[in-house]
Amino acid sequence: MRAAVLHDVRDIRVTEIPTPTPAADEVVVRVKAVGVCGSDLHSYLEGGTTGPTRINPFVLGHEFSGTLTPESARRAGLPADALMAVDPAISCGRCEWCHRGHTNLCPNVRFLGYAPNNGAMAEFICVPTSAVHIVPDSIDPAAAAILETLGVAIHAMDLARPRLMETVAVLGCGPVGLLLIQLARLAGASKIIAIDPVKARTELACDLGADVGCGSHEDVAACTDGRGADLVVEASDSSHGFEHAARSARIGGRLVIVGIPENNQYALSGAESRRKGLSIKFSRRMPEVYPRAIALAESGRVKLAPLATHRFSLEQTPAAFEQQVARRDGIIKAVIYP
Repeated sequence: MRAAVLHDVRDIRVTEIPTPTPAADEVVVRVKAVGVCGSDLHSYLEGGTTGPTRINPFVLGHEFSGTLTPESARRAGLPADALMAVDPAISCGRCEWCHRGHTNLCPNVRFLGYAPNNGAMAEFICVPTSAVHIVPDSIDPAAAAILETLGVAIHAMDLARPRLMETVAVLGCGPVGLLLIQLARLAGASKIIAIDPVKARTELACDLGADVGCGSHEDVAACTDGRGADLVVEASDSSHGFEHAARSARIGGRLVIVGIPENNQYALSGAESRRKGLSIKFSRRMPEVYPRAIALAESGRVKLAPLATHRFSLEQTPAAFEQQVARRDGIIKAVIYP
């Protein structure tokens, strides 16, 4: 089968690899759509999300949707023609953290599309039957792939516990940030401030529910009469994101850090956070939230289609990554169709 294989930094090659054979508890998914995620970009630029890392070739892609092959559908007792979204995080289910409900923090997790596990930028992928979720006909393949991104945003908002009529600032208006803005609006925020240096992104953020779009965290003070935001959710890829979030928050405010910083490093001065007495939480991936993500998308309460701005064939995967890295032509998320 054809697959996009990451061989080295900025070196993706579309080539033939063996078609995978499913284990007894797995089904074969014919991939319909796969999104390029920010963590994919970290692998592309640095080798992984933990800083510069040596790359052993593997297939990227963990945000994806598809249909089951007829044989897999028959064995699993599932419809062969139904579109499926797939949870890429396969936790062990045995450790203390899984038993505590923190499946997203499982240290034994097998995460599809993150080295050394092959992902979905390929024609087929094998996944556990328990990882597939049937999506309704109103959700197309690209939106079904973005359900994984929505799940990340839902988990971050669960940690944030937004309160009615709070001021919320979202730093970074990529796909996760744009979904956070929609969720903050649903949660009853009084004012939502969207911050991103790319003007097209803050404009889209305002279309999706933000009240104000700013090019810098320094503008938050002016938007809040010098007070700062009650809740700040950081969803950028900048090593300065943590610092900027702290500066954007009010005294006694709350931060939720969602973004993965470049080179796995945060630049943070101690005084700002300490003197404000900030409450800080870090958000990683998501636990079991797919049913809520599907319900939000199906009801129209959260819009996924505006995020899928650019479409590419599998053969165009290298170009998709380069365009998303450069943030050219108004790109929010590249979606690849194997």
